[in-house]
Amino acid sequence: MVYIFATVFVIAIVLSFVMTPFVRKFAILVGAVDQPNHRKVHTSLMPRLGGLAIYIAFVLTLGIMLPILVKIGVDVQFNAVFAILIGGSIIVLLGAFDDKVEISPKVKLLGQIIAACIVVFVFDLKVSFLTLPFGEAYNINGWLSTFITLFWIIGVTNAINLIDGLDGLAAGVSAIATATLLVLAIMMGNVTVIILSCLLLGSILGFLYFNFHPAKIFMGDSGSLFLGFALATLSILGFKQAAIVSLIVPILILGVPLSDTFFAIVRRIVKKEPISMADKSHLHHCLLQIGLTHRQTVLAIYGIAITFGFSAIILSQASLWILILTAVISILLIMAAQKLGLIQKREKTVFRSVVNMTTQLLGLKS
Repeated sequence: MVYIFATVFVIAIVLSFVMTPFVRKFAILVGAVDQPNHRKVHTSLMPRLGGLAIYIAFVLTLGIMLPILVKIGVDVQFNAVFAILIGGSIIVLLGAFDDKVEISPKVKLLGQIIAACIVVFVFDLKVSFLTLPFGEAYNINGWLSTFITLFWIIGVTNAINLIDGLDGLAAGVSAIATATLLVLAIMMGNVTVIILSCLLLGSILGFLYFNFHPAKIFMGDSGSLFLGFALATLSILGFKQAAIVSLIVPILILGVPLSDTFFAIVRRIVKKEPISMADKSHLHHCLLQIGLTHRQTVLAIYGIAITFGFSAIILSQASLWILILTAVISILLIMAAQKLGLIQKREKTVFRSVVNMTTQLLGLKS
């Protein structure tokens, strides 16, 4: 079985590597290029649509391997496969259109809702339980399960999109998150998630060669939205039946994009700005402002993402201490955000109160 997984990974990485230069030429031909502005780091025109290379490699590899997997008797959950294929296709088309003509945030959100609804209502993939920190799981059904699942898919999809601000950043962080999901899927013996994670990881890495600084092509919304959607769906599938795993684990897997998105939302609410409004206070902007180079910033965030990934793996096996460890990680995250400037002056008072309250409850501060 290991050879099958390795074959899936290798085919995906090769196809992505081969397809990316062709997609780059196509993006230039159709005028899907990223214009530099005051908020962006790059200073010259850059072809987008790189997400098409990731998507094409993913779909082609799946088309090649799926009949083989069925023939040799591998138990594949077809509802999960088609949920990602159909929902992901909608997301990629939406993102590709935005890469070319820049559609409004409301239209993008509508497309994301449609794709998420396909996952939930057509293929019946939902968060079916919530696990409390000390291991007691509660089954959830009906509207609560539906709401949490839709919120998770749309939230993660946008979180990956929001961190796509530097060469190789979103692709690298997504690769680390996918690798973490792969490790956890192997630990749980979830064959479908293993196969889909190998597919996605290979497709990302083949593209990352051209996307790492200095980038030759951007993934664009076609890539960042697809990766977010795929990761969100895979995490639901991976933990749907694993009652020993807390909901905190998939949150930690995607800790970098989710925390960056959380702080961005807080900033904009406090400043009374639209949540969809872009700014230059994301994690990567702050690291650049304190003097790190482009490459150093990306590698630093990779390091943070790897730390979150290791934490997710450890916490999946150590539910007794999950509350304390999560609280400590949260405190460190907030303190780091304040130091870097992710949290501005008007937000600091709120977060300082949360930190003080949490430390007192844990007995870390009298």
